[in-house]
Amino acid sequence: MPRAVYVLALGIFAMVTSEFVVAGLMPRMAEGLDATIPQIGYLITAFAVAMAVGGPFLTVALMRFPPRTALMVLFVIFLAGNVLAATATSYGTMMAARITTGIASQAFFGVGISMCAQITRPEVRGRAIAAAMNGLMLGTLLGLPLSTLVGERFGWRAAFWAITLITVVAAVATLFGVPRIERTEGGGNFRQEVGVFKKPRMWLVLSSSTLIIGATFSAFSYFNPILTDVTGFSTDTVPLLLIAYGAATVIGNNIVGRFADGHTVSVLAVGLVLNAVFLTGFALLADVPALAVISMMGIGLVGVTMNPAMVTRVHRTGNAGPLVNTVHSSFITLGIILGSSIGAVVINAWGLRAPLWLGAVMAVVGLATVLPDLSRRTTSVTGPAPVLRA
Repeated sequence: MPRAVYVLALGIFAMVTSEFVVAGLMPRMAEGLDATIPQIGYLITAFAVAMAVGGPFLTVALMRFPPRTALMVLFVIFLAGNVLAATATSYGTMMAARITTGIASQAFFGVGISMCAQITRPEVRGRAIAAAMNGLMLGTLLGLPLSTLVGERFGWRAAFWAITLITVVAAVATLFGVPRIERTEGGGNFRQEVGVFKKPRMWLVLSSSTLIIGATFSAFSYFNPILTDVTGFSTDTVPLLLIAYGAATVIGNNIVGRFADGHTVSVLAVGLVLNAVFLTGFALLADVPALAVISMMGIGLVGVTMNPAMVTRVHRTGNAGPLVNTVHSSFITLGIILGSSIGAVVINAWGLRAPLWLGAVMAVVGLATVLPDLSRRTTSVTGPAPVLRA
């Protein structure tokens, strides 16, 4: 595995930590910016919407640059957004900072994953993407609690300065540790990249990713209140459970990465079935602590960990170009938005277990979008049925 893959993972870690930092510091940021908790919550939504909508446009603007140059430009934009956030004295300035970092973050995912695919052999691309995606998993496991700890100890601005420092380290490592190549696969040719979106199957593949991530985040977004108000854990115990959940995602991500190349669609189908089972089990047994934790860890193993297989499927359907990857990331972000927002609606209607049932339904619908590829693969392997003659 090229060392550059792990350098790209460091950049992704910085981006993901910045994405999640607001969630851990909402009360302190509300006080410091003279805003309400719901207003601070809108900063999270704005970051996600900026990723989904703005990321592809920035990627298009950078398509004619060599990939490493594009990554360095994105680091500069991301750094500017983080410094703006760390020095913000008003809610409007903070909102502008979050939108800036959100757009740069999404474009970085697209260019970074494309480059990851380009510098590795085709037969190990799934493993390479899993290694790069460990930046995402570790951002959940370590980035969020560490940035929250820094913010609680030294003030919320210190958390953004810490992320700025990590970003500088990642940028320097990228400058010296990532090879210079002229273009990524499919990169630099706008027509070639846009052309893949004319395939109806491409939209089916993208919708699968939205549903896979939406199913997981409909539950993950509300783990805290479910674990405290339904399962009965103390508020001191929940952070430890979330760290355990993060560890499960790291393990699951690496397992999926091992099989993503040779069994892409099968991995997705099995993952969706298991996720539906764990989500249903959590919904039914949320008031039994031991079984609730087992279900939660299961969701961690087979939820967001499907990323390497999802990316591999997108590459094989379209190409590994930066625009394709960025649009795919936008569909993943759409899943986060849908899962968390619809989850809030069903909680108001049916209570805290409702998002878990929502996630199970989304996983089943997601399975339906994968089955056509699974049947096509089975047919191609077995060949047509023999014709019996008298």
